[in-house]
Amino acid sequence: MEHTAEVTGIGVGTSDDGSNVPAVLLAARSEYLPIVITADQARAIQLGLSGEPFERPLTHDLLVEMLTEFGGAVDGIRIDDLADGTFYAKVDVERYDEGEARKFVFDARPSDAIALAVRVDCPITVSDAVLDRAGRPEDEFEPERIDDFDEEP
Repeated sequence: MEHTAEVTGIGVGTSDDGSNVPAVLLAARSEYLPIVITADQARAIQLGLSGEPFERPLTHDLLVEMLTEFGGAVDGIRIDDLADGTFYAKVDVERYDEGEARKFVFDARPSDAIALAVRVDCPITVSDAVLDRAGRPEDEFEPERIDDFDEEP
């Protein structure tokens, strides 16, 4: 079964060496799913959440613009697997060709898929299998959105 998820923000934890580690936090099935990401990925997601345009198109903005120009649209993203500590995602895309809908599925890093989803406001779903393995109680986290991620402690 899949559950609709919402991006609640970017959390920051501390690694074993004392450096800050960002994670995007998804809320689904009354729990949080933290996915560790890089500082650049955190910024890309945060910019998408804020809706503030960047002075030049960023990679995810460019991809959305190109896809739209070619008659496509992101229908949703799915975080559907977790293997050896790595999350896997799919981007579901639809394109109309001569009035006929064609569906496509693309493999993606969850951070890229989420950065796309927050830009086009499409559904994000997470599988039971992923939540069973990596979901955490809501009271373990205090999510906050960050404007500038500093990699130093």
